[in-house]
Amino acid sequence: MKTKYMALCGLFAALTAVCSWISIPLGFTPVPVNLATLAVFLAGGLLGKKYGSISLIVYTLVGAVGAPVFSGFQGGAGVLAGPTGGYIIGYIAAAFVTGLITEKMSRKKGQKYLFNLLTIALAMVCGLAACYLLGTAWFMISTGTGLGASMVMCVIPFLPGDALKIIAGSLLVSRLRRFI
Repeated sequence: MKTKYMALCGLFAALTAVCSWISIPLGFTPVPVNLATLAVFLAGGLLGKKYGSISLIVYTLVGAVGAPVFSGFQGGAGVLAGPTGGYIIGYIAAAFVTGLITEKMSRKKGQKYLFNLLTIALAMVCGLAACYLLGTAWFMISTGTGLGASMVMCVIPFLPGDALKIIAGSLLVSRLRRFI
């Protein structure tokens, strides 16, 4: 089983990298729109708190040593020290929180499909909140921007897209979890 999960951790680290590359830069913020949070939700929801977190730690370490796995094909410790670094570190927390809640709450015996789907979505919302908390706090520290301006630049414009990623992620996790 350990070999299986090691392979899955590598796979989800790679999936996160590919999803990070699919990005749209916004002119008013250094934080781009990308699909990485979808991969983070899937890692936490499908692999659980331990292996989901490990997959994102691997992704972060690979990027930290210079591999171009971050948004815009960037890599290196400078990206982690920059304004978006807190969100990348927040991916680890998001996978952990998503995995923790999903493991504890979803698919109890006799549980209806809709309740399970809503539980997975709630886990992803909590994971996203952890990512936003770490990312926005680091953005404020690294740029000297206040809370209100940081929320306008780094959170509010991303909420509709993140809601769509949570819907897609919940549907995928609820269908794929039994195969892992």
